[in-house]
This record gives sequence, structure tokens and C-alpha cells, in this order.
Amino acid sequence: MKSPLLILHLEDDPNDAALIQAALETGDFSFSITRAQNREEFLAALERGGIDLILADYRLPTFDGMAALEIARANWPDIPFIHVSGTLGEQQAIDSLKSGATDYILKTRLTRLAPAVRRAMQAVEQRAERARLETQLIEAQKMQVIGQLASGVAHDFNNMIFIIMSYCDLIIDGLGPESPLLDYGHEIRQASERAASLTRQLLIFSRRQAVNPVVLDLNEILKDLNKMLRRLIDENVEMSLVPAAQMGHIKADSGYVGQVLMNLVVNARDAMPNGGKLDVATSNVTLDHIYASSHPGVLPGDYVVLSVSDTGAGMTSEVKARLFEPFFTTKPRGKGTGLGLATCHTIIQQSGGHISVQSEPGHGTTFRVHFPLVRAPLDLAPAPLQAKSDRRGSETLLIVEDEPSVRLLARRVLEARGYQVLMASNGQDALQVVRHHAGPPIRLVVTDVIMPLMGGKEMAEWLRTALPQVPILFTSGYTDDAVLQPPEPAQGIAFLPKPYTPSTLINKVREMLDAI
Repeated sequence: MKSPLLILHLEDDPNDAALIQAALETGDFSFSITRAQNREEFLAALERGGIDLILADYRLPTFDGMAALEIARANWPDIPFIHVSGTLGEQQAIDSLKSGATDYILKTRLTRLAPAVRRAMQAVEQRAERARLETQLIEAQKMQVIGQLASGVAHDFNNMIFIIMSYCDLIIDGLGPESPLLDYGHEIRQASERAASLTRQLLIFSRRQAVNPVVLDLNEILKDLNKMLRRLIDENVEMSLVPAAQMGHIKADSGYVGQVLMNLVVNARDAMPNGGKLDVATSNVTLDHIYASSHPGVLPGDYVVLSVSDTGAGMTSEVKARLFEPFFTTKPRGKGTGLGLATCHTIIQQSGGHISVQSEPGHGTTFRVHFPLVRAPLDLAPAPLQAKSDRRGSETLLIVEDEPSVRLLARRVLEARGYQVLMASNGQDALQVVRHHAGPPIRLVVTDVIMPLMGGKEMAEWLRTALPQVPILFTSGYTDDAVLQPPEPAQGIAFLPKPYTPSTLINKVREMLDAI
């Protein structure tokens, strides 16, 4: 219950007012009373705001409790209203309750007053909690619809980006170093990378992007991204990295954590168009029950904190209230999509953490990201793939892809490296190709996940029976862990997210073939 309660008491008799105050003092709660003796004082107190509870006598010389009740219910319906009177008859009490009063207390039985106040305030808290849960449900349903729309758009868009990026790479590879078209090719490539970044954020927000959590050191991510972060900010922004010593470990997807950091730094940069100071720091912190109770969804415990502070314009409370809504942005048209902070919020939630913001207009902004501390050794980073894109082979491969342009492009890329390529447009078509293939054995299957008639996973289950030793490389513009991940880690199964480059496809295919 709120403490102290601000009580408005409509009462003209000072002796009765003193008795009622004494009765309230028997309760185990603190309060403050504002007394009104007429209609004007009653209205003035309500209009000033902050009133938590109304106590009202039933009869006053120029005003009465029922008129006060009518005013309160018409304009301040959420404030509990209790009649406290010495002249309230049974029928009058019933009329009072029917008109919206919370309770009634006779002045001859003031021992009931403190418990009645507590019940009334508990009912207020229950209504507020119910309203909060209903709002959360509506918000979750809205996010689900937006997420489904975003993931569908991103899936189709990723296929187009893959085609643009891949053909652009092939054109650039075919141009000489002195070609005047080379700069044009690089510009197209950079634009497609920005488009790919946008779809990646859509997929993260819609929770359709695969997550690979590992135990990692947040300071190492700062160190790895230092140069990239400095390229993101303007020359008139002074950035400092302040990693804490003896940092705890967190369990998260390192790529996603980097995405959060870059989004927050870009947000800070945009808040300082005339320059300023940007501080990125890490620390260890223990959150107690008091902090957790004031931050819904947060559990007390040990956390690793990433903070990003700027000396920019700051934000109003209205902006802060909508800060993590998808597609909400205060930036000019064409300067922001409204996905950056929504993506950060989703990533942090997936990691079991939470994000908070402290900001006032003219006083800058500080974001704090809390990741749960894990007491486990660091996971070893996987060895990077070879950067060479001229790795060749002669094996027979099966490409299963429902998008004709993507299927044809993958075939061209792989045939140019010496591979023999069979093609199918969906899972059923692929099974027919396997049954009727009489040439060299198929050594690898590259398949999309979502396809008409038969998807990639169902097709893979059939192939694991017919060709148990053949590795399978899944590709997709979006990924749902429940669809892609087998119940237990399976040897010979890998995933390559779209959009990928020709060199990435070539390297991944060669890597899987060499592992047989």
C-alpha cells in the first residue's frame, strides 16, 4: 500500500475530524489528511491532485456526502470513497453503495475505519495490477502480430538481398582494378549490407533469428569492437571505453551483444549532432530485492552491467515511455527506422537481462544493460573460416530451394568452383531427384528450411534414412529454433543464414565436405 496515503476528509465538525484521525492512527499505515468543509474546498483539493482516498460526512450545512460522491465518481472514478457519518440509515447506506461508494462507516463504530481503508487500498492495488497485466497482454499480442509480419517481410527480402549481394560480388570479382565501374559495385554492395542489417534487426525483434549463447567476457567484446565503434561516431564526439577489472562472465550470443552495443552507440551519436562526450563502461553489480520490486521482471542477484552515457539532448518522460516500441523514433524521416532500441530490448530479454534508461532534457542519457552473471568458464571461440573464396571441389551437391533466382545463383556459384550440382524446388522434388539419380553419389545437400509441399526439415528426416552419411546445410532468411534445431546436436548438420555471400557459401560447403 502506498505510504503515506493522502486522504481528503470532507467534514465540518473539528471534533469529529479529530476522532476520525485517531481511528485511522490505529491502523498500521501512515497517512496525511487534507480537510475540506464545503464544496469549493472539496473540489480544490481534488483538482490539485494526488488524493488517494476520500472520506466524507453524509450531511454538511451547505453540501452533502451524496453530492460529493457524484462529483468524485464523475471526475475521479478510481479514488476510493468511504462515507463516515453518524446519521447514515440502512436505506441511505444502500443508496450510497449503489451510487459507487466503496464503503460506509458509522461514527459510532469507528473501529471499522482503519480495516475498511486498508481493504479499499488493496482493491485499488488489485485493479492497478489487473490493468497492468491486461496492458501487457495487449502489448504482447500486438508485438506478436508485428513480429509475424516483420519476419515474413524479412524472409522474402533476404532472398532479394542475397541475389543483389551475390551478383554484385561476382561483378566486382570480374572487374579489373582500374575499371570505372568498380566504385559503383562497391556502393551497391554497401547499400545491400545496410539492407541486410535492417532485415537482421527485424528478425531479431520478431524472435525469428537463431541465437547461439556462449559464456563470454563483456570486456573482450568491447575490445574487439573498439575500432568499429570509433568509425561509427563523428569526429566531434569524444568516446572513452572504461572496462572494469575482474569482470564476471555472461551467457549470451556475442554477435547480438555487439549489435546492442553498436545500436546504443549510434543512438548516443545521433543525440549529439554538435558533438559531446560518449562513455562506454562495464561493471559488476548486485541487485537487491528493493531494486527488483521496483523493476517488473527483474530478479535479485549478481549482474554484469554495460552502460552507455552521452551528453546529448536527453529525453522527455513521454519519449522514455515509448522508447522500446518498435518503429517509434524521434529522428527525422529517413534517419531512423525505430528498430534499434526495440532490437536491443529483445536481445537483452533473450539473454535473461534487462535494460534501463536515465535521461532528462538537456542532461544527456545513460542506458544500462544488465546481464545475469554466470559462474562458468569462458567458451572457446570457434576457429574462423578461411577467407579464401577460391576453394574448389568436384563433388556432387544437391541444392533444394523454392526461389528460382536463389536456386540458379547458388548453382552458378558452386559450378564455377568445379562442383556438380543437382537442383530441386522443394522437399518432394528433392526426394525424387535422389531416387532417380544414377551418377556420382551426392556428397552434400544444401536446402532452404521453409518451402511449399515439403519443407527442409521433413525432407532431411527422409534423407537421413536414405543417405545417412550425407551432411545437410540448412539455409533460411529467418530461423525458428524449434524448426531448425534437432532435439540433440546432430553431426553433419549446419545452418547458414541468408543473406550469405558466394564466398561464405563456398567456404561452408568445403568445410562440411572436408569434415566427412
